[in-house]
Amino acid sequence: MTNLSVFLVSVVLVTVAPGPDIIQVLTRGVSQGRMAGLAAAAGFSTGCIFHTTLAAVGVSALIRSSDVAFTLIKLAGACYLIYIGIGSLRNRRAALVGEPAGFDALGAIYRQSIVANILNPKVTLFFLAFLPQFVSPASATPGLQLMGLGIIFMVVTIIIFGAVAIFAGLIGDWLRRRPAVAGRLQVLAGVTFIGLGIRVALPDVR
Repeated sequence: MTNLSVFLVSVVLVTVAPGPDIIQVLTRGVSQGRMAGLAAAAGFSTGCIFHTTLAAVGVSALIRSSDVAFTLIKLAGACYLIYIGIGSLRNRRAALVGEPAGFDALGAIYRQSIVANILNPKVTLFFLAFLPQFVSPASATPGLQLMGLGIIFMVVTIIIFGAVAIFAGLIGDWLRRRPAVAGRLQVLAGVTFIGLGIRVALPDVR
């Protein structure tokens, strides 16, 4: 129980730390409304299952040991973020009042968020380094423990990201009532996604 308490505190701190995922949730909420932000939050949370599974079966170690594989996956994720950003710039009308994201759009945002999360090898490596710290060495089922910790991580993520999405949606609703800024929100979202893609593609500063 002590380990679980430390794990929960650690997960909360990691989740609220500024990063590409939470920035995307915030951007979706402001530019496209609360439901779009919640769809993005759900997508990123779902992606935790993928990274937990990789960590449990050891695939993450292969990614960590291969610079080529890591770089290719990272570049693929960067290109995908830029692709989403360009799509946002081409679809500026989504920021107008009275045009909230429909069911199909919410589904697309959910899927895009899952893919963006999966294509971030840093998240996979983080799960590989982070989750095993809270697994009992004497356990006969470390894989199941890892999956359980991953599910807890996913639940905490959806709660925190969901709160961010709701808050961002309230701000977005207020902004979209102002004609002077309504048409610029989607542009801001597109630029943000493109900027995140470029940042992901850049070499890490050591």
